[in-house]
Parts: sequence; structure tokens; C-alpha cells
Amino acid sequence: MRVDLFDFDLPPENIALRPARPRDAARMLLVPGSTGPLVDHHVRDLPGLLRAGDVLVFNDTRVIPAQLEGRRGEARIGATLHKRIDLRRWQAFIRNGKRLRAGDEIQFPADVTALAETRHADGSWTLAFGGDEPVEVLLERAGRVPLPPYIAGKRDLDEADKQDYQTMFAARDGAVAAPTAALHFTPELMAALAEAGIGHETLTLHVGAGTFLPVKADDTTDHQMHAEWGRIDAATADRLNAVRARGGRVIAVGTTSLRLLESAAGDDKVIRPFEGDTAIFITPGYRFKGIDALMTNFHLPKSTLFMLVSALMGLERMQQVYAHAIATGYRFYSYGDSSLLLPEG
Repeated sequence: MRVDLFDFDLPPENIALRPARPRDAARMLLVPGSTGPLVDHHVRDLPGLLRAGDVLVFNDTRVIPAQLEGRRGEARIGATLHKRIDLRRWQAFIRNGKRLRAGDEIQFPADVTALAETRHADGSWTLAFGGDEPVEVLLERAGRVPLPPYIAGKRDLDEADKQDYQTMFAARDGAVAAPTAALHFTPELMAALAEAGIGHETLTLHVGAGTFLPVKADDTTDHQMHAEWGRIDAATADRLNAVRARGGRVIAVGTTSLRLLESAAGDDKVIRPFEGDTAIFITPGYRFKGIDALMTNFHLPKSTLFMLVSALMGLERMQQVYAHAIATGYRFYSYGDSSLLLPEG
């Protein structure tokens, strides 16, 4: 499909630079099927919008301080790690990469160093970190949380972001970007969901910096997704399959949870254990196998994520949804408001 079909005009004032407080005070647009009326809610209304027996699936990845500023000689080098290769090596997007050659050592703050090993076809590099300390320890010392470019371009990272940009489920280090749909959840909301008979499960997908990259191709068939590592264990897969067998719905909280569930599900709609990389790219025409509904924020024009929600609900429906959201002041992107997409109404 042509990428320009997924374009739309977004006023800058609709881009959220800070999250709602409290988190579950964010607005949420209910989208029931392809023709049902759009209804404005708040995230805290979620227990009354779902059914007993449904289960929400959260991504428990934790954002690491994956953005580094350093030098190779006199040249300034910026690095954003986006995918672990092994215990000491990460693939990274490099700013000012033309000043870098294989074998160069980059000096980061706090006596952290990395060797530039290999340049990849997409312009990223494999960096091998020096020393014996775990790379996670080095990053805590020398790195910072990489705010999305549409926020970082408007303001600097501050102390509030260190908590605001982690979900309450964050447990497993490895993400470069937060699974932002889950930023809306609080312990109080989770208690209300449990009281309403709505369960929850977690999986792990370490979100990479590729999630921020624009689609530069003119046609979706020419776009190459970056791979991300994920895991669903056997016990979680069994419980999710049991939910569906009882008539409940599997509701992905965020496109990252959805992408991993779809990577783990077969054509028979059975979710199986999964561990490894996924580069699944979901566009209209895709047949969903692992999820029944999606809770997600509002996404960028011409992004792979807007393509994904258009695959779930239909492009014309999502154009209608986004026109309503923009006209009524919904806040977009990582710190923005939410939507509940129910394909069956």
C-alpha cells in the first residue's frame, strides 16, 4: 500500500510533552467496531468498559539509560543503543557516524568506553563496551533515558521523566522506548479491574529505537522493520489460550504486546511459547490471530503503528477516529491519551 495513505495533519498543540496526573486521568476514546459511535471516556473508566473474564496483556520491559554522548578524538559522537547482541555488545544508532571507523574507541563520561566494531547497512554500528562491569551498570553511570524525538526536540529530559517514562510493570531491563499504553495504569486502577473480574498477564518485548524511525519508503512493501527481542513463557501462553476457550478476550495493552502475541500465535489462533527476535510488520490485510482488542495511544502520521491500528480497525475507520481525536483535543504520542479499539464492537 502507498505510505501516503496513512498521512494526516496533526497540530503541534496536540502533542503531549508531559503525562496526565494521575496517570489514569488520561482521556480514552472508545472505538466500538467499524461503525459504532465513538465515545469519550477516561482511562479510569476501563473496568466498566470491559467484561468479566477478559484479560489485559502488558509488556514488562524496563527502559534503560540507552542514550550516550561521547567523543572519538575531537569528534562528538552520539549513540542510542537499540538491540542487545550479547553481554558486552549492542547495536546502536550513531549521530555523526561519518566520523567513525571500524576499530575506533569512543570515550563516554564516567570512564565508559566502547569500540566501534561493525557498521551495518542501515547506518547503525555494533559497539563493544570495555571493562568487566555489566553494560547495564555502565549505562546507569554514563547514559540517560532516550526520550522520544518529538518530546526531546521540545524540552530536555528531567528528573520527572525517570519515573514518568517507566510503567508500573517495568521489571526486565532492555527497552530503549517505553511501552507507552501501559503508562496510564496505576495500582488503584489495577485493583478496580481485578474487582471487576478482569485479569492481566505480562510478556516481555524489549522495544528498540527503531520504533521512532519514520517510514521512508513510498510503499509499505519496501519498508524494513527492525527486529526486537521478546519472550512469552509456556505458562502465560496456556493461561491466555484458556481465557479465549472460556469466551474471554485477550486485550493487548500497547502495540508492543500485540506484535509479540501475533508473532507467537499460529493460524489456528493458538498462542504458543515464544523466545527470540520478531520483525513483524502489520498493515491492512493482515489477519489477527493472537489478540481480540487493543488499548493504545495515538500515533504519528505515516508510522508503522498507525498502519497497525488501521489493519485492526480499517483505514477509513481510523481516519475518522483520528479526526475526532484531533478536533476534540486528545493528546498524542508517548505521554498522550489512549484509545480502546474493539474490532467486534
